[in-house]
Amino acid sequence: MNMSVCPRCRRPVEGEESYICCAGVELTWRCTECHKVSEGFAFPYGQCPACGGKLSPLGERSIEGAKALDAIRIAFEIELGGMAFYKRAAAESTDPHLKELFGKFAEMEKEHMATLSARYHADVKEATEGFKTERAAIYAGIPNDPKDPANLFRIAIAFEQRAVKFFSEKGAQAAEGSVEKQLYKELAAEEREHVDLLTTEFNRFKAGKPGLL
Repeated sequence: MNMSVCPRCRRPVEGEESYICCAGVELTWRCTECHKVSEGFAFPYGQCPACGGKLSPLGERSIEGAKALDAIRIAFEIELGGMAFYKRAAAESTDPHLKELFGKFAEMEKEHMATLSARYHADVKEATEGFKTERAAIYAGIPNDPKDPANLFRIAIAFEQRAVKFFSEKGAQAAEGSVEKQLYKELAAEEREHVDLLTTEFNRFKAGKPGLL
């Protein structure tokens, strides 16, 4: 029996029935409850991977307005700051477990940067090597104590909490139904997920347990 192949993905096509090729298709979804955006063709039961809420397809939208661009620019500023802080914290930490963990946090932020870049079509360069943890401490409003390993965690959590607060407040101020209001809700959800992850890892660190990452 002769077997034809799909002209798009070159996979075998059995029979003569009509079909739709979904190879390489990735859809964008937003949770109707926590507002987190996720990319993927499908999710288990159509539920948000972060909170279990219902996912709704996110259609095409324009982010060319000044306010929407400002929201995305600030998001990248925060991500760049977080990645630079985690890389520096990993380099400065004397605790081998913390060194490894903050190295993984830095990679996590790098992956998140790549996701945001793909989602919003923005090309952003990484921070320079001269970044110091004191700068993140000042931004987060937490005293910098290099002798206390746990202090790095407190700075990181406060850093992400400040981002959640900022995006939530900006979202509340934005006009109802506007693109920037949607963006601020999405960005707040992303940072809230970071807070939860860091808090979990910090609690495990204090209890002497290995990290989950």
